[in-house]
Amino acid sequence: MKPRVHSVRNGFLLFEMVLALGVFAMAATGFVVALNRMSDAAALAQSELRITRILDSALDETLSLPALEEGETNITVGETGIELDTTIELIEDLENEDGQLLQEMYRIEIRAKWFANGQWQDRIVETWRYGRMYQP
Repeated sequence: MKPRVHSVRNGFLLFEMVLALGVFAMAATGFVVALNRMSDAAALAQSELRITRILDSALDETLSLPALEEGETNITVGETGIELDTTIELIEDLENEDGQLLQEMYRIEIRAKWFANGQWQDRIVETWRYGRMYQP
């Protein structure tokens, strides 16, 4: 019977396994970090889209009023915690390109405020409208 001779190759096999596990761990960590960042970006995009839709809806509602009156209103949108401040003000001394005075033009501004990521966030949408647009 011959005595067993250990090959030097056995030591390299263990080292190769540890090295492969280390490379796999780094790749898996990078993948998890990338997925986390994609998730954060998707959540931010969804939040921005929700705020944009709420502002667009509030602006459409205000623009469709039959008669505009100067003033400010404040409402809270459902249970979202989003506050909408609507300001309607008459624009004085507005002229067109020909120098004619434009009367009964109103500036409508809607500001959305909400608390997210540990601080207050806000977005503003603004437009102008002729006061008698929907009157006969």
